[in-house]
Amino acid sequence: MNEKYLNQWLEIVIAEDLGDGDHTSLACIPQNFQGKAKLLVKQRGILAGIEIAKKIFHKIDNSLQIETFFSDGKEVNAGDIAFVVAGKEISILQAERLVLNIMQRMSGIATQTNEHIEKIKDLPTKIVDTRKTTPGMRFLEKEAVRIGGGENHRFGLFDMILIKDNHIDFAGGIENALLRTKNYLQETGKTLKIEIEARNLNDVEKILSLGGVNRIMLDNFSIENTRKAVKMINRTYEVEASGGITLETIRSYAECGVDFISVGALTHQIKSLDLSLKAF
Repeated sequence: MNEKYLNQWLEIVIAEDLGDGDHTSLACIPQNFQGKAKLLVKQRGILAGIEIAKKIFHKIDNSLQIETFFSDGKEVNAGDIAFVVAGKEISILQAERLVLNIMQRMSGIATQTNEHIEKIKDLPTKIVDTRKTTPGMRFLEKEAVRIGGGENHRFGLFDMILIKDNHIDFAGGIENALLRTKNYLQETGKTLKIEIEARNLNDVEKILSLGGVNRIMLDNFSIENTRKAVKMINRTYEVEASGGITLETIRSYAECGVDFISVGALTHQIKSLDLSLKAF
């Protein structure tokens, strides 16, 4: 994780919440009062965001003491206590909502990722995320996918060539899109991997005839056509299945022999894990 970016991001989100002061806490609680709070887990899941929580607490007040009982990636159950934080009560309250918002969302993503992983854990297919993330929080959401046992697809538009349906249509077809891509990489001296989307078996055949890619994405293919495409590609290139794949169908797609299954729902259709920070 980019620590410089993380620190800049923390400053922004703390300033967003704190403004010119936590006036409720300042009004109710003397500055020197000391206390403790525990992070209570209220449902089963995979915990994620502990390390980020520590950074938030220390960014707000470096004197806060945190004792952790679970680490990122560990399974937790209702009633578990993930950590205890001790120090100035006002500081704990200022960090409370930020810690909960981030940990609940990250833990929800890690939990959902893990549920998908469990469906195919005996198969070689890898589950990857997409760019369907919350703006500004992509680095945390993709970290949560990793914590849950998944892998990251490209981070952004800059670290891989991914020629999708709109690129193909705007370029005037698969052949034009691939030719221009190869020329662009040669002219710029970049060594980015090339992935291209296929919408049907004819597209797969066309891509195979042209060559020069690293991965073929089978977008919204049926299970039957996925199986046919994998046979056509015959390990010449990596194969990724994508589009509308659910917990109920993911194993059937993996059994077709694809190398990757990308699941946008890992980060954009999640239910946050129920956590609570309670004084004691």
